[in-house]
Amino acid sequence: MDDVLRRLAAVGPFFAVPFGKEPPGPGFRPLTELYGEHLGPYVTEVGRRIGTGPDRVAASTAQFGIASRLWSLGLGCLALAGRVPDLDPGRVWWRLPRAGSLELWLPEPGGLPAEALAPTVLDHLDHLDLLGTRLRGEFGVSPKVLRGNTASGLVGALRVLTDRVEGDTAVVAAAALLTEGGPLAGTGTFLHEPGLGVAFVRGSCCLYYKVPGGGFCGDCVLRTR
Repeated sequence: MDDVLRRLAAVGPFFAVPFGKEPPGPGFRPLTELYGEHLGPYVTEVGRRIGTGPDRVAASTAQFGIASRLWSLGLGCLALAGRVPDLDPGRVWWRLPRAGSLELWLPEPGGLPAEALAPTVLDHLDHLDLLGTRLRGEFGVSPKVLRGNTASGLVGALRVLTDRVEGDTAVVAAAALLTEGGPLAGTGTFLHEPGLGVAFVRGSCCLYYKVPGGGFCGDCVLRTR
């Protein structure tokens, strides 16, 4: 996967991830720890940065950021090479720098076949499903919002890839997840907007409009209403 990850970094900074045995700096921990003892402090720090405090808005924003980063890596590698990285939370390390968004590091990047995209991002034990369980229980974020965040992160990665990577591999993979029968079915709809083309509108709101100075995201259900 080394060559694929190097090529993926050229797509944009949100798709770039350091890899190899030496971390790119101090403070990296396995994602298993973020989903465990570090989740509360992480949400608290996100809430401090966006100005809401450690509430469900911060929890939703934190989960959205994690999901978006994982989709960027998984869908991006699939679009470039037809394979996905192994994103088992024990193999992915994270840190939150003093400024900027979540950073990831892959000490030993392993490759998986294309059909592993959904399992490695969505269904892995102790991954987004467990994260969602804790965010619902400790911060009161609804399952609908969390699923919508996950879908929105997928579509966001897809938008960038369709502009910068040739082929329709990413489109086909994302459609299989979002349309009827897929694990993210019912999280939103596709519609045609004059002057914009086809757009995805989610059926929920990530709550970002509650952030001081925030507003409605481009795919927000409240914007279209």
